[in-house]
Amino acid sequence: MKFDIITILPEAFDSYLNSSLLARAQGKELLDVNVWNLRDWATDPHKTVDDRPYGGGAGMVLKVDIAARVLKKLVPRKNKKTRIINFNPQGKLLTQRKVEGLAKKYDRLVLLCGRYEGFDARVEKLVDEEISIGDYVLTGGELPALVLLDAVSRQVPGVVGKEESILHESFSLAPKTRFATLVQGQAKELRLLEHPHYTRPEVFEWKGKKYRVPKVLLSGNHAAIQKWRDEQSLSKTKKNRPDLLVKQ
Repeated sequence: MKFDIITILPEAFDSYLNSSLLARAQGKELLDVNVWNLRDWATDPHKTVDDRPYGGGAGMVLKVDIAARVLKKLVPRKNKKTRIINFNPQGKLLTQRKVEGLAKKYDRLVLLCGRYEGFDARVEKLVDEEISIGDYVLTGGELPALVLLDAVSRQVPGVVGKEESILHESFSLAPKTRFATLVQGQAKELRLLEHPHYTRPEVFEWKGKKYRVPKVLLSGNHAAIQKWRDEQSLSKTKKNRPDLLVKQ
């Protein structure tokens, strides 16, 4: 999977891209990540990429002509396996289903990171879609780009050490057959929150109270453990994300 990230802050990506899972995946050539400086496509001596908004108002707006220049260079012709994405609070919400779709349908993602008041609205004509990572506002598109890159990369075979682990994460597609007795007549596609995890020590003391690992996890009874995990998953979903259980 190839990622091209366009930003005015390329140095913001150095630490994360050179750490842990993503660094190993790039070393194994499972991921190809390139970070491009938008200012390199500016034509004036000061490398100006923004200007005042028409109609007045606070903040500066990134210029659409410079965005067009870099995209024309990086994506000279339409390719069905390439997706150009701009990050925008008004965009469609990024979900696990969306992440899985991007990983499955495309082998290259071009990520446009806005700053200030974002890009000139006409950038919408240059991209395939606009995405938001949540109902809040950030100072730029760099963090959303890292979020999407990390989430999509986990879907690439070989990036996560044990591929079975991504099958049982929060928001991943849960097997209907296993949850049939717990969830009846609800969502057609089950995407539940993951069950709790525990490790040593078996007994943890904090502020005078002892917190123990649930006995069922120590029983060695795999059927009972799976049932407990399923019940915990469903319980957490009902409590924290009941919207996931609404019929779709």
